[in-house]
Amino acid sequence: MSQIAINTSQNVNINFNTASVGERMLAFIIDLLIRVAYVIIVMYLFFNIFDLGYLLSGLDQWSVMAIYIILTFPVYIYPLVLESLMEGQTPGKKLLKIKVVKIDGYQASFGDYLIRWVFRLIDVTSGGIVGLTSIIISKNNQRLGDIAAGTAVISLKNNINISHTILENIHEDYIPSFPQVIALSDNDMRIIKDNYTKALKIDDRQIISKLSDKIKSILKLEIDPTKMTERQFINIIIKDYNYYTGKDN
Repeated sequence: MSQIAINTSQNVNINFNTASVGERMLAFIIDLLIRVAYVIIVMYLFFNIFDLGYLLSGLDQWSVMAIYIILTFPVYIYPLVLESLMEGQTPGKKLLKIKVVKIDGYQASFGDYLIRWVFRLIDVTSGGIVGLTSIIISKNNQRLGDIAAGTAVISLKNNINISHTILENIHEDYIPSFPQVIALSDNDMRIIKDNYTKALKIDDRQIISKLSDKIKSILKLEIDPTKMTERQFINIIIKDYNYYTGKDN
């Protein structure tokens, strides 16, 4: 499973796993079954319950086709409408925990979903070969509609634990050191902790140093390096923020 780095509007890179071909196909099949069920129900109501089949008698072929198109119209706009209403998901995508997102970090708009829907005519009606080939060979597992709209389908099945959030375990008798941390936002702290965690994993001292300097600059703090290392400082900042904002487990 490949990853895609999405640059958010706050100029922060966040890595997501792209949805696999299997997940996308299964989501498509689920949505297809829903649409087939809709057609069966509508036709049953039209011909059996309301007994309106007589309306088709005597009509020319084009008129009959027009009526069928009207009856089944929701099937054609199903992905466009539901992705717009469900912010990048359809029932199938929601069940598989995958979602359409803009790769530039912004929320996909109706125009983006419309472009994906239009290109679906090429991606899907070709027997799915064009769309499947594009997903396999493209950098971010994008079908033609995704490439044209600047979108990608990501997996929401990331394993989330406390290390991936702004939460931090602190003892009841914990004594904070920097009340200035209340000037930070949840998003600030999420960025700090995420970058700090990544830097620790690869022992990137340069990133840790830059992060420490940035925090000190924002909070206007002067720390004696002989009394507290940069790692100790960042750890305390994270714990203090959780202490003052009441974000605990």
